Amino acid sequence: MGSHLAGKKILLGICGSIAAYKAASLVRLFIKGGAQVKVLMTPSATKFISPLTLSTLSKNTVHTSVIDDDSWNNHVDMGLWADVMILAPATATTLAKMRMGLCDNIIVATYLSAKCPVYFAPAMDLDMWKHPSTQENIQKLQSYGNKMIPVGHGELASGLVGEGRMAEPEEIIRFVTQDSNDKSYFKGKIVLITAGPTYEAIDPVRFIGNRSTGKMGVEIALSFAQKGAKVTLILGPSALDVNHPNIKLIRIQSSAEMAKYAVKGYKKAHIAVMAAAVADYTPKTVAKQKIKKKGGALKIELERTQDIAATLGSIKSKKQFNVGFALETNNEIASAKGKLAKKNFDMIVLNSLKDKGAGFAYDTNKVTIFDNKGGVHKYKLKSKKEVANDIVQLVEQLMRAKK
Repeated sequence: MGSHLAGKKILLGICGSIAAYKAASLVRLFIKGGAQVKVLMTPSATKFISPLTLSTLSKNTVHTSVIDDDSWNNHVDMGLWADVMILAPATATTLAKMRMGLCDNIIVATYLSAKCPVYFAPAMDLDMWKHPSTQENIQKLQSYGNKMIPVGHGELASGLVGEGRMAEPEEIIRFVTQDSNDKSYFKGKIVLITAGPTYEAIDPVRFIGNRSTGKMGVEIALSFAQKGAKVTLILGPSALDVNHPNIKLIRIQSSAEMAKYAVKGYKKAHIAVMAAAVADYTPKTVAKQKIKKKGGALKIELERTQDIAATLGSIKSKKQFNVGFALETNNEIASAKGKLAKKNFDMIVLNSLKDKGAGFAYDTNKVTIFDNKGGVHKYKLKSKKEVANDIVQLVEQLMRAKK
């Protein structure tokens, strides 16, 4: 089950319980499944397991305080970084603090800033578990939208036998992956995504291309995949790699190759996202040998490539949802709206090269999205991961409204 967390950013909070020793196995399983892990610990948790052990396993610094050696650890950034926050073990003390908003440790401070789903795996003795105050705290936390990972039954540290044991690491992973996939609108949906540039060959060593890296399309693919969709990602020449069990990666070079796989995959797709920077023109003839340098100018005759977005738009059924992209340098809004109608998109994502930090090669992007009902959705400059989540969230919103 760990592989279903591939690509996810996991924030693991460890509280002061004997069950903290299981955190080492939990981190290893997350890493083995392809997740990124950052660990937060309460000071008392360090008595049970060493921060050094967990930093070695997670390959990230472990934070035990909001302030370490006169340096402030930004709990807000950590809360925004995470795709999911998991408290395991979660003690009665920390659960009470979470309920009341008493942020005197880095776990509660980060929890109060977290924008992602939060899961907690309680660990405590039988009497503590059954106490009305603990049960009331848990019910209140669940009413906030947090998810409890059920406790196990067995022998406890005190020698008592009953409920209160923290779930085993494998059970925690199984619960989180099943919960996130089962409740996703996109579970079972088939998504086709084009991403990256295309390289149009001039001769065996030269090509016409562009500066697209494929980052935006890859982040969109991961966002859909993490929400349970089955994704086919058609990726042009890119240094990026993607490893997720819900993503089928097809690497291509030319616009003709991309068009072939896009048309073929579109037949079964519920959603198509055309994020690729496809060449508009390609050399009419490709030299079989490297073109030698000669005196005077070199003329290369170009011809139009197939417009993949327009092709898919022309065969789109009422049940399919198409997302387009427009990267513009002038007349941005008019150009984007023109493409929205002409290519039969349900929505189009506009980014302008005039916006600092947006466009090719950046880790950030600033977009405005137009939908075919006249809606305009403006977003601030964000990481491409956050932009991808915004796009996927809007797709869900518009698809639900379409029905």
